[in-house]
Amino acid sequence: MAYSTKKGLLLYNAYRTITYTLSPLIRLHLRWRIFQGLDHRSRWPERLGRPSVPRRPGPLVWFHAVSLGEGMSAVPVIRECVRKMPNVNVLMTITTMSAFEVLRNWLPSEIIFQFSPLDTPGSIDSFLHYWKPKAIVLMESELWPNLIMHASKNGITLALLNARMSEKSFEIWSRPVLLPLISLMLSKFSLIAPLSTEQGIRFQLLQAPPGIISFSGDLKYVIEDFGVNGRGRKSIDDLRSQLTHKQVWMASSIHRGEQEIILGVHTTLMQLLPNIVTIIAPRHPQHGREIAKKLEKEGHNVILRSQHKKLKPDTNIYVVDTLGELRHLYMLTPIAVIGGSFLPRSTGHNISEAASAGCAVLTGSHIGHFSHMVLEMQRLSPLSILQVSGKIELEKTLIQLFTNATLLEAHRIAAKEAFSRLSSDIVTNVWNSLNSRIFSKFSAEETKTI
Repeated sequence: MAYSTKKGLLLYNAYRTITYTLSPLIRLHLRWRIFQGLDHRSRWPERLGRPSVPRRPGPLVWFHAVSLGEGMSAVPVIRECVRKMPNVNVLMTITTMSAFEVLRNWLPSEIIFQFSPLDTPGSIDSFLHYWKPKAIVLMESELWPNLIMHASKNGITLALLNARMSEKSFEIWSRPVLLPLISLMLSKFSLIAPLSTEQGIRFQLLQAPPGIISFSGDLKYVIEDFGVNGRGRKSIDDLRSQLTHKQVWMASSIHRGEQEIILGVHTTLMQLLPNIVTIIAPRHPQHGREIAKKLEKEGHNVILRSQHKKLKPDTNIYVVDTLGELRHLYMLTPIAVIGGSFLPRSTGHNISEAASAGCAVLTGSHIGHFSHMVLEMQRLSPLSILQVSGKIELEKTLIQLFTNATLLEAHRIAAKEAFSRLSSDIVTNVWNSLNSRIFSKFSAEETKTI
């Protein structure tokens, strides 16, 4: 056995011992999260690997995503698995409450939906013993030592889709003391599908076997249109009619601190364009309610999405405090500014949804792993994505777009065309990779692919 492998096993055994020893404290932390509303009050035992529904007979594939964005990226692949392998059960787990609230009503009925187990030996052992998956498909950066090592020990094949690692995480894992552990973990995978060439290089530098790396495209491009029911669609249509004669722009996925930038830009635009309406869609609904409350105290006429009130003639700020409606809201605005990108240490958000809706798309300069998406779209058309350095440049760019209809239309067309070209065949490519590296190892009787 190579020295690095031995060292990796020593590090893993240390991690396993620590997580086993700290299990009581981790459970206390889980209780605190329940009290804070961060975990489900009745389904929290699932986080300890205890199921809430019976396991159906037959082979099972487990998909895991931590949050809403990753979960939505997984859904097209899950649908393809259900379609191609009708005899295989599919289990999906998530971690965050926001993902649970949106996805529970929109997943195919065949999908078993649970909260993910904590990465403690007891929780993982309990989970794997009950569900007995034949394969585990992890999304993006969910690299948990107990999960990976226990799965490998039990002969469960592993895949990592839309694989990414932040620069900070890459630096940490690259340190000599931790490199043997991540190298050991990555060696247990049968497929790693990085979301970009840069990410693929990072995984190779962390000693992932070159033969398991397969580029299939970024699943963020193929997030499906779901999350709005019939009542919600009617509400969107009503809002569209109310905005017909307004000049509209939207700031989406806004993080704390960024609202000051957006509201400052709104004030400037109001002086030049009195018919302006700014839609603010914070990353978290509670943040939206806080923004609306503060603005109301300052005398602004603000409408909160969850209250379903009609815009008044002097309403110029519309705050979204709901989940799962972003794609539909993009259809109401010609311009979308993607947040999570204007403050240091921010890492950006998915720009493809706004591009698919035909918006002129703007983003800040702090975009983390989404930089590959910006570069891909800009290579196809420099007009597709506009990056601005901060408040002053954002103001200037928005004024140019609002006062030059030809320029605005050119940016909108460029964004939509770039999205269309980049989103084609991704699900097929991912399915083919999974089928050749993972599902082909199932017996013909188990899968019966169509």
